[in-house]
Parts: sequence; C-alpha cells; structure tokens
Amino acid sequence: MHYSAYMDTLLPDIGARLRARRTALGLTQADLARAAGVSPRFLVQLEGGSGNISVARLAEVCAALDIRLDELFRGLGPGGRQKVALVGLRGAGKSTVGTALAQRLGAVFVELDAEVEAEAGMSLSEIFELHGEGEYRALELAVLDRVLSEPGAAVIAAGGSIVKSKEAWRCLREGARTVWLQASPEGHLERVRAQGDLRPMRGWTDPLAVLQTILTERAALYGQADLTLDTDALGVAGVVDAIAGA
Repeated sequence: MHYSAYMDTLLPDIGARLRARRTALGLTQADLARAAGVSPRFLVQLEGGSGNISVARLAEVCAALDIRLDELFRGLGPGGRQKVALVGLRGAGKSTVGTALAQRLGAVFVELDAEVEAEAGMSLSEIFELHGEGEYRALELAVLDRVLSEPGAAVIAAGGSIVKSKEAWRCLREGARTVWLQASPEGHLERVRAQGDLRPMRGWTDPLAVLQTILTERAALYGQADLTLDTDALGVAGVVDAIAGA
C-alpha cells in the first residue's frame, strides 16, 4: 500500500479503536470527554477519524481509557502488521501450517501456549488446576503483548480458546493478520487422534458432538479473522500458498 493510503486510513483506524475501547468500558462520549478533559466536539471528531489531533490531546484520551499509546498504534501506518496469527480449534493444523508458513515467509514461528507454559514454568493443565482460568488468561495476554511487541515478522499459533478472551482477541486482531483455519468436526477429531494426545477430550462421551458444539459457539468469533481457509479442502500446502499469496 502506498504511504498516502496509510495516512488516509490512519485517523479513521485510530478513531475506531478508541470508540471500541470506550464502548467496551461502558462509557458514553460525554463520560469520556469529562474524564479526559476534552470537549465533546473534539471527541466526536476523534472517533469519526477527522480533525487535527495533537499527541498530547490523544494521550489524555488514552489515559482516560487506560490504554497505552503503543497499544493504540500497534499495526497501524507504514509497515503495517508484520505478524500472522493462526486461530482455530485444536486439530485445525495450526502448528503444521504455522511451521511451513514461517519457513515460506522467513519468519519465526511462535506457539503461544508454549510461551505461556515457559512463562509460568508449568504446563497448561497445571496452570488451570493450581491457579484457574483467570491466571491463564492473564498470562496469555501478557505473553501475547510481548510477542506482538517484538520486532520482525512472525507466525503465531494461538490457543483455540483465545477468542473467549475479548481483550486478547482484540489485541491479536490489531497486532497481526489473523487467519481462521477452519475444518469439520471430523477433521479436527482425526488430527487430534493422529497427534496421540487425547487428554483434553478425556471424559467426553461423544467427542464429535462436543467439537461440533464448540465450533458452533465460536464460529462468529473466529469469523472476525481477516481470512478464513478450509484446511480440509486445501491441505497444508494449499493453505500456506493462500496465506502467502494474500
């Protein structure tokens, strides 16, 4: 994209992110204007992507929304998002596709859950058993923020449940080009069985039905990704070609 094209979309993108943050916090424009010490008219222009915005005034709004300036600008402007994030249920092929895609793009490959385990010094099952989902989500967000802030290109395989965390899912979509690796419940189950690790499915009387339910529940969230590819239909090589081409 040409430099001027980035500039044409920069203010609208900033406005959209601020509006989404304000809405997530349950604030009206009047509430935010008072908290940030800016006029309602300025805030309307800011969220609408118009007007001349000084860094100081923008920082005041970010302070009221409890969001850092680097978070606000992540992935915007020249250079864009240099990272690709693969999302989808376990068995979608994220690790296999991610490894091949990273080699194709000359990027590093990052397994987000493996980074969480390294940060915690324990396995995911131990994190959940000893500290609960809240601690896992906090670690996931902290690790994700670090990975996205590191310079250079990377292919990230995200945990299948990352879409359940509004903050982490928003952070991932803003900092990386997201790709939903879509597959049928049968495809997911076949790959999980081939991996030989059925611990997450232990106790499921009907794994196929459970996978179908989870897919149905998360489809709308996964569908917010920049790109959706059917791994059953395309295979690993076809998915890598499609992402690299896009």
